[in-house]
Amino acid sequence: MQENKEKGIEDIFEDAKGYLEARVEYTRLYLVEKVSKIFADLVTNTVVIVCFILAFLFGSVTLALFLSSVLGSYTGGFGCVSLIYILLAVVVYLTKDKYIEKAIINIAISKYFNKLADKEEEDEKL
Repeated sequence: MQENKEKGIEDIFEDAKGYLEARVEYTRLYLVEKVSKIFADLVTNTVVIVCFILAFLFGSVTLALFLSSVLGSYTGGFGCVSLIYILLAVVVYLTKDKYIEKAIINIAISKYFNKLADKEEEDEKL
């Protein structure tokens, strides 16, 4: 009888050791998945932001050159584009607290919850 109990305790220790090893492996794989998703999100968002910045810069130069040809002066064309950006900056500064920050916060929260919902759907499929 005593021998049976000792063997049972050894089996329990082996099962616990196996459980801990499996749990450590699961945690490692879970972290790898999260880090790779964050990295992929970071890379794609960076590429999109760089493309928007380049399009914005080239569009600004194009607008300035167009206005230069309309006004007949490079200084006038680039000066008009500068004034447009100054007016835009003033409008953004005056409306940032009421409209812009709230919109950015809402977009960030909805993006987070959409990713969370996708993760839950993925887990349900498994």
